Amino acid sequence: MEDVIYMERAHFLAKKGAGYTSPNPMVGAVLVKNNEIIGEGYHAKSGEFHAEIAAIENATAPVRGATLYCNLEPCCHQTSEKRTPPCTNRIIREGIEKVVISTLDPNPHVSGRGVATLQAAGIAVETGLLAEKAALLNQAFFKFIQTRQPFVHLKIAQSLDGRIATANNHSQWITDETARTRVHEWRSQNDAILVGANTVEMDNPNLTLRFAMGKQPLRIIADSHLRISINNNLLLDDFRQLTHIFTTASHDTEKRRQIEAAGANVHVIAADPTGKTDLSALLFELGKMHVTSLLVEGGAGLYSAFIREALFDKISVFIAPLIIGDGISAIGNLGTQKISDALQLEFPRIEQINGQVLFEGYRNLAETLGDIARFAAVEKSVI
Repeated sequence: MEDVIYMERAHFLAKKGAGYTSPNPMVGAVLVKNNEIIGEGYHAKSGEFHAEIAAIENATAPVRGATLYCNLEPCCHQTSEKRTPPCTNRIIREGIEKVVISTLDPNPHVSGRGVATLQAAGIAVETGLLAEKAALLNQAFFKFIQTRQPFVHLKIAQSLDGRIATANNHSQWITDETARTRVHEWRSQNDAILVGANTVEMDNPNLTLRFAMGKQPLRIIADSHLRISINNNLLLDDFRQLTHIFTTASHDTEKRRQIEAAGANVHVIAADPTGKTDLSALLFELGKMHVTSLLVEGGAGLYSAFIREALFDKISVFIAPLIIGDGISAIGNLGTQKISDALQLEFPRIEQINGQVLFEGYRNLAETLGDIARFAAVEKSVI
């Protein structure tokens, strides 16, 4: 029972790094000796101390003989891109007696080697404690490190009758500030936000953090013909260098010159069969940019395409107590002919937020996270 308590504490500490550690995972660590916590730490920011080292540095007593609890396997590798030394070296040098981890590192080039290094030094290692929770905590990292593609989270705000705007495209605001605050928290925890050309044209959004603290994410626009106005907020504000527009070969070259002169970025990618930006190509390019997580905020065309092409991982739908009637549906035609063909979401969750309902679910969690059973147990082949 004590093991679970200490590991839950490590998970809690890990969450303090949300929005700051990417492309690294969120990791927390707890040092226990004689049934007392003597040190805690978490990975606060990419390039800074890893959680295990932070816990050792913060220890209030000698750590020799202590047990270390950590939600992810300690690192053991050193590359030209890595800015911190292997944690296993310090753990061994400090004389820590036992290490309890939730999951192995999902990186296929690293997975299991940290455990093997510790065991070779005579340190007892246990794996698999709260493994599923640990994988969900780092769902974006698990997805990205195995596929080089970002974790895609669809966010929809709709009326009770499924509308995201009135017939004349008015949509501000369907949900209240409490719901929008939650969205801004998600923004702060994601590497990038994606919207479509219609949303940019109709709403002229800022896509900034107004109700939450954190790192401003990249602002991604899918705009196959560069319809965006040169006077749009996304090209005029102080974050315009974080605006990345993905277009196709049929774009307006003069408009591209103006956009780049304003300080924003234009990327030309393949078009899909309908002439719109190809979402698979877009996700591939974002992966090359080390975008590990993507929050999709509209509009209906993008939502429908991500669902139809099975390119999303999680969906969150805010349902407001409004009835609009004729208007714009959140999701368009998916080609569903029978109820048995409809997409069935996994692990549905419902939460009430100030009179609104938040519904969440996953498309295919096993596909997103990989083989959790493998990450929770050490394979003999790596020992």
